[in-house]
Amino acid sequence: MNNRIKNRPGNAKYSLLTVILTGILLAAAITGCAAVPAASPASDTSAAGTPSAAQKTQDVTASESGTAETSDGTKILRTAASFAYPSLDVHKEYYGWYTSIYGISEALFKLNAESSAEPCLASAAEAEGNTWTITLEDGAAFSNGEPLTADMVVRNLERAAEVNSRFTYLADFDIEAADEKTVVITTPEVYPTLKNDLASPELGMIDLDHTEDYDLNPVCTGPFVLKSFVPSGDVEVVRNEKYWGGDVKLDGAVFYYMQEDDPKLLAMQSGEIDCYNSVSSAALEIYQADPDTYHVVQIPGARLQFYILNENTLDDAVREAINLTVDKDKIAAYLSGTVSPAVGPFSVNAPYGQVQVPAVDTEKAESLLQADGYTKAADGFYEKDGQKLSIRIACYAARSLDTLAVLIQEQLREIGIDSEIRVEEDPDSTYIAHADFDLALYCMIADKSGDPLYFIDSTLSDGAYFNVAGFSDAKCQEMIEALRSETDTDERARLANEIVQIAIDDNAFGYVGLFNNTTVLRPGVSGFAEDVPFDFYGIDANTDMPAR
Repeated sequence: MNNRIKNRPGNAKYSLLTVILTGILLAAAITGCAAVPAASPASDTSAAGTPSAAQKTQDVTASESGTAETSDGTKILRTAASFAYPSLDVHKEYYGWYTSIYGISEALFKLNAESSAEPCLASAAEAEGNTWTITLEDGAAFSNGEPLTADMVVRNLERAAEVNSRFTYLADFDIEAADEKTVVITTPEVYPTLKNDLASPELGMIDLDHTEDYDLNPVCTGPFVLKSFVPSGDVEVVRNEKYWGGDVKLDGAVFYYMQEDDPKLLAMQSGEIDCYNSVSSAALEIYQADPDTYHVVQIPGARLQFYILNENTLDDAVREAINLTVDKDKIAAYLSGTVSPAVGPFSVNAPYGQVQVPAVDTEKAESLLQADGYTKAADGFYEKDGQKLSIRIACYAARSLDTLAVLIQEQLREIGIDSEIRVEEDPDSTYIAHADFDLALYCMIADKSGDPLYFIDSTLSDGAYFNVAGFSDAKCQEMIEALRSETDTDERARLANEIVQIAIDDNAFGYVGLFNNTTVLRPGVSGFAEDVPFDFYGIDANTDMPAR
């Protein structure tokens, strides 16, 4: 451990002031990033850029503009969207997240509140070795009445592989239509997470034969069809009268593009909108103070704040002392309900999120340091062999990680561990790439598709992208290899829980907070995906509200 780094002059006062100021400035921002923008999974920038020549208002019905004007007895849901995109092409970039939110597109499967893939356009997916058999739902059809066939599914998956870099791996699969309602997918090796992959909204189905403009008006299968679309702006949908999945409760919906938090709050208070998600901490306090007017639903989402502890620079006792000191409950309270304390990297509602972490115990933390030969100096900080116990905390400013770094710094100081914070613009090319830290903060979507392998493989596998700080465990690696090919979901959950528990017990990582999916709704409004931890769902056939 590098104990030679000196603290900045007046750093205790600076840290406390930073907590206050940074919290005020970032409180609104941390929830506005719940949905991943089109640029990249880690991007914090909206994809609403300079409109091209094709980015003009498209009125599909060529009759009336996208407004929320309704007649008596109708159910037109009005909501706010934090992001707006130039295209509705389901397969490109992350645009399928929003066609899914708008209720326009559907994938073969859908992730539920328990993070499991359940039937949507497909009724079943059965694996035998490295061959999957996908059976389509009877009656599944597009909004123009054309049936969804196995051949159309094959062509959609092939197109997604061509136009979306994150799904190029599908080109390595042998995908064939066995008959009108059966798709057979053969993978090079056993691929147990295919069903979850097929729940990705970017793999929503488009009628490739009858769609004239993928960007402005794709023909899809969802309970709603496009009425008007302003690229990088507002979107209005109406009920799909030919919806294959049964009755649709709403007559339609309007998605107003509101990137800032204050306009959303004012629109909710004035009655101009009926619900929205990614509620800021300031607005949350107002809504919670008036439960008769506003119904608030908060659930932990899939985006995780965590830290890596460097086993090459911190010994076992120091790492354990840090984990016994970092108080996730206090951090979550300071961040005003925008995050929930994390137990592990996944939601406790998921079957693979069942792990245990020790409770905060600062007395035990100090006793561990003392048993390891540390003694407190006159300045209140521990030292050993004449060197102060001072750790290097590395972070970047997005996702409120700089605020989190200051909070952790203050908590560690209370027990006598000094620290210095270094903020980098690009963590991937700096402290992650070079393992130049004692404690490194990071934020990412841990649960991308209702399965634990992605995060586990990225952080705990030997040689993994985030496994840069000395963690290695033979049993853990053996179980990760088993997880890659295990097809039984219960066994996958058991393996995942054991793998993560090893990392927790080794004090290799600290899982701090899961950003909350926070939704506010007017009384009587329901079914706005408020109970689902994923960012890519919104209205569906069961979304309902009182008639106006």
